[in-house]
Amino acid sequence: MSGPRLLVFSGATDWGGAEIVLGHLLAGLDPRFRVGVLAVDPAVAQRVAGRRPGVPVRLVPPVRGKADLRTMRVHRRAVSAVAPDLLHVNLPVPAAEQYTVLAAVTVPGVRVVAVEHLPMAIGSRPGRLLKRLTAGRLAAHLAVGAGAAREVERLCGLPADSIRPVPNAVPDLGEPAPTPVRPPGELVIGAVGRLHAQKGLDVLVRAMTGLPAARLVLVGDGPERGALERLADELGVRSRLEITGWTERARDLLPGFDVVAIPSRYEGFPLVLLEAMLAARPVVATGVGSVTDALVPGETGMLVPVGDVPALTAALRRLGGDPALRARLGGAARDRVQARFSLAAMVAAYEGVYDDVLRRR
Repeated sequence: MSGPRLLVFSGATDWGGAEIVLGHLLAGLDPRFRVGVLAVDPAVAQRVAGRRPGVPVRLVPPVRGKADLRTMRVHRRAVSAVAPDLLHVNLPVPAAEQYTVLAAVTVPGVRVVAVEHLPMAIGSRPGRLLKRLTAGRLAAHLAVGAGAAREVERLCGLPADSIRPVPNAVPDLGEPAPTPVRPPGELVIGAVGRLHAQKGLDVLVRAMTGLPAARLVLVGDGPERGALERLADELGVRSRLEITGWTERARDLLPGFDVVAIPSRYEGFPLVLLEAMLAARPVVATGVGSVTDALVPGETGMLVPVGDVPALTAALRRLGGDPALRARLGGAARDRVQARFSLAAMVAAYEGVYDDVLRRR
């Protein structure tokens, strides 16, 4: 079998959105790509590789910092042993995997493609300098959407338009379930994701004080769970808050919500946004990262400023009182994702990048 040899690298130790997208990509790639997986965590490696039967897996230890030259050499030897035409490096945040990238760009004949998932500042000056150095050696520098690409450039001091957007996508599971019928004003609000300060769920809990007929369901778990429960107790809304805990089937719960809220303080291109839109549920979100790549204010959802409790409350109250508006926004949201953010389009875009890089050899 001939064709380009593609090695994908993941330094993740937990399963998250970046790994889900990588799995979708491997499942959809044309058979002409001979794919291998290089990773630091066996469970993550097997889940990613499992999306494309027969993909070989290699494991390497994680690089523990700039002094860990031995492990950097292990990563370089692993890449060199596979001798891929392309190395696709998944970057959950801009500071991640930079020593792996630095080692890989020194392997003759290997073209490195890096994909940014979540815009975040790099705290140290040496880290920022390393980022600029490695970015300049990449064959292609990608991000999961246009907004995320521009934000990474700004945060990391990279040249404008140096990062190419390849928007995230999720599978379309077919016709969405009908919207639940509820009494006027009653609203079930859902939020899906890790219970972390990044997600702004404290703002959503505070908004519940102005929505006396609403219930809030948080689907997920994480370090902020206890703080969110205590905040709900303090505000007197605990009886209207449900936290489901972690579930692999979070998407199955979307049909039970009237509205999906994404009040994040920062984001890349959240998969739950696309999943909610495909489920024909209106979304109220902050305009961070690549959220506005998909969400058009007033057409497919509603935008509110980061951390603005009154604005979030007002948007949710408006949707709670207008079932026709919820239906219109949800239907337009599904149409937009189907037209612009299909898995086929995402895979084709990555294949286009890979082919462009290979042609420049």
